[in-house]
Amino acid sequence: MGEYKKAVDKSFNKNSERRPSNRGPAGRKSSDKGLAGRKAAGEKAGGWKTGDGRFTGRKTSDGKNNVKKQSVNGGGCSSAKKCGGCQYQSIPYEKQLRMKQKMVEELLRPFGKVEKIIGMKDPKYYRNKVHHVFARDQKGQIIAGNYQVNSHRVVPVSDCLIEDKKSQEIIETIRQLAKSFKIRIYDEDTDYGLLRHVMVRRGFTSGEIMVILVLRSPILPSKNNFVKALREKHPEITTIVINVNDKRTNMVLGSRDILLYGPGFIKDTLCGCTFRISPQSFYQVNPVQTEVLYRKAVEYAELNGKETVIDAYCGIGTIGMIAAKHAGKVLGIELNGDAVRDACVNARENQMRNIQFEQGDAGDYMQEMAMMGESADVVFMDPPRSGSTEIFMESVVKMGPKKVVYVSCNPETLARDLAYFAKHGYAVKKMQPVDMFPATEHVETVCLMSRKEK
Repeated sequence: MGEYKKAVDKSFNKNSERRPSNRGPAGRKSSDKGLAGRKAAGEKAGGWKTGDGRFTGRKTSDGKNNVKKQSVNGGGCSSAKKCGGCQYQSIPYEKQLRMKQKMVEELLRPFGKVEKIIGMKDPKYYRNKVHHVFARDQKGQIIAGNYQVNSHRVVPVSDCLIEDKKSQEIIETIRQLAKSFKIRIYDEDTDYGLLRHVMVRRGFTSGEIMVILVLRSPILPSKNNFVKALREKHPEITTIVINVNDKRTNMVLGSRDILLYGPGFIKDTLCGCTFRISPQSFYQVNPVQTEVLYRKAVEYAELNGKETVIDAYCGIGTIGMIAAKHAGKVLGIELNGDAVRDACVNARENQMRNIQFEQGDAGDYMQEMAMMGESADVVFMDPPRSGSTEIFMESVVKMGPKKVVYVSCNPETLARDLAYFAKHGYAVKKMQPVDMFPATEHVETVCLMSRKEK
């Protein structure tokens, strides 16, 4: 246990966290209710990540490699050097893929062959969730953007080449409306002001758009007129929510949501399933590559319609519901109650009767299952950037599934965890990197492990 703890601590300190372990209080993986897991990473470098591979500064189906010969930035992003969110933006995309392939191979070579990374056809404007910090510049003008790396300074961003264009347009409109409505902009030094952040989430398939106004207070002056003005400019907006964050904190979202317009959620389709996405829900930011990633994970499981499957860290049920089409029954385990409620709604709306969801810590829940003699044929695990925990992996080993499909957002912690499984009776069979976050240094890898026959 001591050696494992050292490895965990070393890896955790070296790598920023994309999402809190077992989703924490914020929801699946990195629900933005807190971005608690990202906080640890950000504090290391004087900043934090949005949890999906992109560094925002302080505090804060597709053939393989069928990609264009292009740089992601193409000289177009005026904020690239100051923002620091896209570490690879000036590098031609094919070279980015080679760099990521080399990194994954160097870390995972001891476990077997690493397949060629799957890149995007068009690695631009892929982010379906856009978050900007609001502040005032030295001239007192309202700006919206990201915290510059290692600083408190907000860098205005209006032409990001990886963020959804429509979402950026909506945030710019809100910036202009904030001035005309005389909305006080939050100042982190004085802890005074109202508007802290704006987050926009768009369903790339459904076209539905959610706007989340993060305020220090639940009261937005002239809220009805503000909503009317915003929707006049952008009638495509389907719901608007106030999120109240009244604490001096690095976290983006608070715990309270107040509905201003619409249903309070959006829906989107992924791998043929429809998912309801609430303000706090985790949902992968690159839907194009998410389909590639999840289809590969289910392909690796080689389900025949009879298996019992566990989807650990299941969030709103994405992987589990996709797998349920090919399995006998699926159990999703998730710590966050809001995510579990969304998952149950998603299962009903997709008319899936062979999947159920339970709220609880995945490791603890599976330990109890193992003690009661319960088993599973396949376990899907998709842990945070800090990797899995020894308690969880121990519970998997005790249950003894024939196959474990590990979806990783950090090849370093993946290598550490694969070493644990290798010592406890599992062999790595396949490893496939997928570029989920072009222009950044991050890469996802899906890995198949099989239990060794005794």
